[in-house]
This record gives sequence, structure tokens and C-alpha cells, in this order.
Amino acid sequence: MASKLLRQTLTKTYTTAVIRRFSTVAAVASPSEYEDPTGITMKGVKISGRPLYLDMQATTPVDPRVLDSMLPFYLSRYGNPHSRTHLYGWESETAVETARAQVAALIGASPKEIVFTSGATESNNISIKGVMHFYKDKKRHVITTQTEHKCVLDSCRHLQQEGFEVTYLPVGSDGLIDLDRLRKEIRPDTGLISVMAVNNEIGVVQPVEEIGKICKEFNVPFHTDAAQALGKIKVDVEKWNVSLMSLSGHKIYGPKGVGALYMRRRPRIRVEPQMNGGGQERGIRSGTVPTPLVVGIGAACDLAMKEMEYDEKRIKGLQERLLNGIREKIDGVVVNGSMDRRYVGNLNLSFAYVEGESLLMGLKEVAVSSGSACTSASLEPSYVLRALGVDEDMAHTSIRFGIGRFTTEEEIDRAVELTVKQVEKLREMSPLYEMVKDGIDIKQIQWAQH
Repeated sequence: MASKLLRQTLTKTYTTAVIRRFSTVAAVASPSEYEDPTGITMKGVKISGRPLYLDMQATTPVDPRVLDSMLPFYLSRYGNPHSRTHLYGWESETAVETARAQVAALIGASPKEIVFTSGATESNNISIKGVMHFYKDKKRHVITTQTEHKCVLDSCRHLQQEGFEVTYLPVGSDGLIDLDRLRKEIRPDTGLISVMAVNNEIGVVQPVEEIGKICKEFNVPFHTDAAQALGKIKVDVEKWNVSLMSLSGHKIYGPKGVGALYMRRRPRIRVEPQMNGGGQERGIRSGTVPTPLVVGIGAACDLAMKEMEYDEKRIKGLQERLLNGIREKIDGVVVNGSMDRRYVGNLNLSFAYVEGESLLMGLKEVAVSSGSACTSASLEPSYVLRALGVDEDMAHTSIRFGIGRFTTEEEIDRAVELTVKQVEKLREMSPLYEMVKDGIDIKQIQWAQH
């Protein structure tokens, strides 16, 4: 009913407007003020239409079924879930608890172990700073990896400024940590080990179950940032032996602005709250719980439980279609990160003898990125790729293709066509590529400085 009302409102408002077809989810939306009959102009760039979307690690479109579940809590059931004296509050509270159970079910946890937050960044901050502050008298050491999301690395740097010690584990060329090295770095005062489950830039899946066993052996709490794993690979908090897990709504076709934190009850993990207020969410995360957003992440988790297996098979086929399509037509294409332990929807490629920024600018009709959306404003090569030992010139040419639930074969074929065309165009202008074709080993050349 709510979605029907919204659809009618939008249709009335924009009856004379030209509605452009979206590249992923067919939806009715207001035409952009930047659009004109000859194309779209934004930030000085003009393209013929909306680009096809292959940046699913940055964010995903909201599944229309998720939106349907959210809309009533914007339009008619708008009560505060903490209001205990009337129907509006009761029905919102019931909806929040239903969503809590849906999130818990997807990761094999109890609903009592789920705390709603604004997203994975906040969950990571609560986990890392909250645990270490709570146990600061006895625990002064944290272990993490060099390829974590920026919010984990920045939280660790914040702790270092407070006098804590942090060990940043290196990774191999495949992006995976060395378990023996992890074991050796554990100290009596190690208070937390934080390792991302699925990397946001290169998609590698860390051996979290083995890491969990090591943490259990040494009785050290284990935190994992599972924002890129939730709903994409099977997550089981018991098998993984995690104490804390950070989750995000907008990576699984849910809304932005909502996430969750799993906190183990037995054995109980304690944190110092990072926000003071009314004591909501057991005092760990004060602030009014946003019912529509929480309903959205719950619905997204429920859909993921039902469709994850189907999505994975379909996305794997699209990933193979993309990689094979590019490799059949051009050489010098390198996959960054392990191909064996990898989430299939993430394909990070480097193209030899191509300047990265030029490649991105040339792919205006394809929405892709050169790395994490949180660090994409930087012109420095990805710190994740540098940690893998990728040469700086190859790190500069990396493109991350993110494939998802609504990606089509036609979009993959078009992405292959445009990528190949742009790489070939840039290589034609590259003197280095000409030298390589002539059989010259450019790594042996001694370049003179002027």
C-alpha cells in the first residue's frame, strides 16, 4: 500500500518528464537536473546516459522488496520504538525486534547479541576503541592487518596516540595473512585481534575460522569487519569464534545509514560505549533507533538468507564472463588478490602499460572505481595493493569491478567492450607498450635523469 502511494505521487509529479531507464534496477525516480535531451553533464563530464553500475563494493541499490518493507514506517507506522505507552511505539518496537532476529539469523547469532548502529564504521570504532578502553588496565596491544578498511586502521592509530601498541600484520601477494606469523605476534597483553573477513578492495576471503581457533587458544577476543561478507558468503559466528563483528546495511541491498554490531554473550565481551545518551541498545549505542532503516537491514538480511546461494552462482558466471571477455581480447591483465579464496562479486584488475586515471576517465559509461570509495579522492596508489607487493605503476592501473544481484549479462558485455576499447586506445599512445611489443625488457633499462 505504501509503495503504491509513493508510486502514484511520483507519477503525478513527473508525468511530463522523460524517465530514463536505470542500468540496474528499474525504478521510477525524478529526472536529474543535470540531464538534457542530449545526455547528462555533471562535474564537467558529459555522457550520453546513466552509466552502467559496476561498483557494488562501494554501495548497492536498495532491493525494491526492502524498500516496500520500509515505507510503512515512514508514512503511517512512524512511532518511536522507545515509546512504551501507545500503539505507535509498540508496533515500531516489534518491527525493530523482528529485524534484530533477521540479522541474527543470517550470522547464526542470538538476537540479544545484535546492537544496531549507523554502519560498519561505527561498529568498528565501538569494537576496537571500546574493547581496548574497557580492558586498558591489563591489555595494551592490538593486532590487525595492513589491508584493513581505513576506519579500522584509523581507530588503531587513535589508540597508538593514547599509548597502546598495535601490530600491523603484512599479507602475502595473494592478500592473505600468515597464520604462523599471527600466532607469533600474540602477547600476554594482547587485548584484541581484528581481521577483515572479505577485503573491500580485492575481495579476498581471510581464513577467519582458523584465526578464530588461534584466538580461542590464546583467549584473545577476535573482531572481524564483515561488511563485505554479510549476505555474500556463509557467516557463522560460532564456527568463526568471533567476539565482535561489524555489519553494514547498504552493502547487502539495504539502506544507507544503518549497520549492526554482533557482541558475543558467552563468553561475554565488554566494551566502553563511544557515545553517551539515553542508554538505548543496552547502553552500548545511545540514540533513537531509526525504525525504517533497521527494518530495511532486517529485510535485506532475510532476503540474503533465501537468495545467497542463487546470487553467488549467478554472480560467479558474470565474473567469469567479464574476466574471460577482457583476457580474450587484451594481454597484460593481472588479477589482484587470490582467485581461490575470493568473493566472486569482486574483480580487481590491473592493466599493464596503461595510466590509471586516464583509464578511469575513459570509462565514463561504466561506474567503477580504483579502490575503496573512502579513499578514492586520493591520487596515491591503493595501500591495499601496495601491501600485496604490487608495483606502483601496476597499482595505479587497477580497476575494481563490483558485480551484484541486479547486474545483467548485457552490462557485463558492454563493460568488456568499453574496457578493451579504452585500454587499446591508451596503449596505442604508450611508448612503453611499443617497446614491449618490440621485445625490449623495460625493467632492464637504466633510465637517465635530467
